[in-house]
Amino acid sequence: MKRLFMTTALCLTATASFADTRADVLTTYADIAAATYGDSLTTAQTLQAAVYALIAEPSQTNLVAARTAWKAARVPYQQSEAFRFGNPIVDDWEGKVNAWPLDEGLIDYVDNTYGGATDENAAAALNVIANPTFMLSGTEIDATEITPSLLSDTLQEADGVEANVATGYHAIEFLLWGQDLNGTEAGAGDRPWTDYAAGDDCTHDNCDRRGAYLKAATDLLVSDLEWMTAQWADDGDARAIVMADEGAGISAMLTGMGSLSYGEQAGERMRLGLMLNDPEEEHDCFSDNTHNSHYYDGLGIQNVYLGSYTRIDGSTVAGASLSDLVTEADAALDTEMRLKLATTMRELGQIKTTAEAGFAYDQMLEAGNAAGEDLVMGGVNALIDQTRSIERVVAALGVDGIAFEGSDSLDNPGAVFE
Repeated sequence: MKRLFMTTALCLTATASFADTRADVLTTYADIAAATYGDSLTTAQTLQAAVYALIAEPSQTNLVAARTAWKAARVPYQQSEAFRFGNPIVDDWEGKVNAWPLDEGLIDYVDNTYGGATDENAAAALNVIANPTFMLSGTEIDATEITPSLLSDTLQEADGVEANVATGYHAIEFLLWGQDLNGTEAGAGDRPWTDYAAGDDCTHDNCDRRGAYLKAATDLLVSDLEWMTAQWADDGDARAIVMADEGAGISAMLTGMGSLSYGEQAGERMRLGLMLNDPEEEHDCFSDNTHNSHYYDGLGIQNVYLGSYTRIDGSTVAGASLSDLVTEADAALDTEMRLKLATTMRELGQIKTTAEAGFAYDQMLEAGNAAGEDLVMGGVNALIDQTRSIERVVAALGVDGIAFEGSDSLDNPGAVFE
């Protein structure tokens, strides 16, 4: 659902310097996208090496190393989500790498309380790892060899069901952590390393196929990120599209900021889970890493506005920014926008540090937990408030009309429980 913010274009002096400034802003935007996806690729390759080591020599040490690499890979990728919503190339691709939530029974064994196939999803407990052949959509599938193409072409969104997530970060997360069966109590998923062991040491059967699935999913993540990184290179299609039309490019920037801030993060990723008191609605639900995902999503929005991104090697990509454009149009509004972004980062930072101190995000979602609700709603309210300032930025820059993504949890709460 989209929440529409229709703005009236303001009369702006159409000087050459202003046009050049917009082009410079778009160049910075594309440069930051290239760097962010490049860092996402680099950290995914590190994860790939850790996964290969785990499969080759299963051990608790190698499992922990792979989990650590997965968490590190999330840091740059979550910052890239600010490039969604306004860039069709990103939107058409994103579901391959970050779709959630997923019906994990499609992939591997699950607890008895998970349940089986449903009217909504006949493949909810298909367990591809345990079944070298299976029926899907009336067709017998040969899954003797688990390959990236099997995952992406056959299993991803099988039967047209979005919850059939077979690829990307969250499929890998599930294979590294397993289900989090703790509800709103302390603890994340705790898959044993022996799920990848050979011979009699193997637990839960099919360890070789589990390793093959993990390898295929990780290889596919790397190749998908290679493709997206190339789209933002100097000769990439995503960069070319952004640079071809300055008005559409600025609109894409603001659409990404507003949609991620409002409907996606404040609504679907935060407010909805709190309304339902459901830890299954947390973004990184197997690893209890959601506090970091929320924090770096917020940081990605700030990166786009300020025209600055800090790379994983500590260097900075920076240049002309939306902030510069807004300062020229309305300096007081730029100050307001910067303060709103800083407030959001403070609230998301409070969630992050509290979770790191032992009060996990899924525990914050517990019904009746006032401290948890205050923390989550602090982030939600800050994100909503900064979206109102983004609306004013849209008007100040003379962008005719932008549709920000909405969420029933914010716009029509009663529908959540229907």
